[in-house]
Amino acid sequence: MRRLDPRGLAVIAVCLSLGLALGCTPSPPHVTLRVLASSELADMGPLLGELRRDTGVELVMDYRGTMDATNALASGEHRHDVAWLSTDRYLELKLNQTGYRGERPLSSKFMFSPLAVGVKPAIADLLRRSVEDQHLSWADLADLSAAGTVRFGMADPRHSGSGLSALIGVATAAAGTGGALREQDVACDRLRGFFAGRSMTEDTSRRLADTYVAHQGDADALINYESVLLSLNASGKLREPLEILYPRDGIILADYPMLLLDPTKRDGYDKAVDWFRSEKAQKEIMERTSRRPLDSLVPRDGRFADFGTNTLYFPDRQEVIDRLLAAYADPRSRSASHVIFVLDYSESMRGRRMAALRAAFAGLSGADPSTVGKFVRFYKGETFSIMRFGARMLDRRDFTVSGRSELDAMRNYLATERFDRGTGVWSALDAAYDVAETTARADPDRPVTIVLMTDGENNTGATLEDFQRSYRGRGPAARDIPTYTVRFGEADPVELRQAARVTGGRMVDANSTSLSQAFKEIRGCR
Repeated sequence: MRRLDPRGLAVIAVCLSLGLALGCTPSPPHVTLRVLASSELADMGPLLGELRRDTGVELVMDYRGTMDATNALASGEHRHDVAWLSTDRYLELKLNQTGYRGERPLSSKFMFSPLAVGVKPAIADLLRRSVEDQHLSWADLADLSAAGTVRFGMADPRHSGSGLSALIGVATAAAGTGGALREQDVACDRLRGFFAGRSMTEDTSRRLADTYVAHQGDADALINYESVLLSLNASGKLREPLEILYPRDGIILADYPMLLLDPTKRDGYDKAVDWFRSEKAQKEIMERTSRRPLDSLVPRDGRFADFGTNTLYFPDRQEVIDRLLAAYADPRSRSASHVIFVLDYSESMRGRRMAALRAAFAGLSGADPSTVGKFVRFYKGETFSIMRFGARMLDRRDFTVSGRSELDAMRNYLATERFDRGTGVWSALDAAYDVAETTARADPDRPVTIVLMTDGENNTGATLEDFQRSYRGRGPAARDIPTYTVRFGEADPVELRQAARVTGGRMVDANSTSLSQAFKEIRGCR
């Protein structure tokens, strides 16, 4: 008969002394999974310890910004068994762009968190007073940012999932199409006013939250995932809690898919997924990380407000994201622009037509309550040169927006009833390029555009051919400045279209819509 090892007898004795209630089940076999994870998942740390204890599965986490992690996955530059991202929508677009037709990684989900805006109480009160239905929209935030009323923090969309989700949401609302963002919707940059209010940024959602804690006086609002904002409120680190609002014109959800990259690790992956889907883990996810459990049977925490059903989806083409991020990355997108308005003050503009012009400027100064109107308005830091012309250049005034007083001064300047008999369109545009060229040389990083509005045909001074000859003789800085022409009344559409095309701009016909709509359409276009 085989004799028992004394050590085995000792184990049996311990088991008998503790009793069957405690049990002596051996520990589960240890499995290690290397995980490429979105940075905000660092708060899952305590649950990962429980996962290892209960299942033997250890997740070794490599935290990165969601966009950085996705780019590593798409390029194959990683050594991980599992990816755990805030979203895999961007990865899907990247794979489609490369032409990859292979099998997609196995994906499992068990929690989610909507993108939201955390605002200080005073700003929340301001929103309730200024917004008719008391529900925040991206357009409202853009309006307040452009006016210099709100400063906000947002992660960099080139690295962060929350930053990209915010950028898509804002750009979709700014396009005003009512549909998913398309490539052509990014052609006209309507986001300068929105970004005029951004005072804080970081590469990841987690770092952004940490920066806000350290510099709470530098921002009035924080765009981040709901879970991050709720955790900040519960941390005891804020001088005043943030009220969490969900933009009614659409938000994107982070659904945190766990992707199996190495099929040979399927057993460990399945154990981890099953554990996270358990009732116990679902409750702990909600309580410890402030994310919403996917299991609808788990009673919801009272902190989770109704965020509505207006959820947005990522665009269905990688080219849309590429164009959006390229526009964001352009250094000029973060520089306040200089717009030179060349406005016809000939006698034919007197009366009803001049009233339409002044109404258009009033709308751009903040009087237009529409969604698009809030995105295309003049914004803090922006500079305007207004040049009034008739048969000759009548005068010019420069304005830099720092508050309501400059906008009022612009309105008063346009209110003059001084008109001229002739219409020297091309001499006026040539004079505008003198101003534009000087501006571009003084500050090469500042975007400069010219907007020419006229209601009549050129009948004095330089011809279109004269202007084109002068334009082609200018330096590269001047030739890079586009002119957007606005046709009104009896102005010659052929000549206006040609001048716009030569300079890299385009013509808008206000006769087919309205002067206000024409100025909206060209606002900020590149």
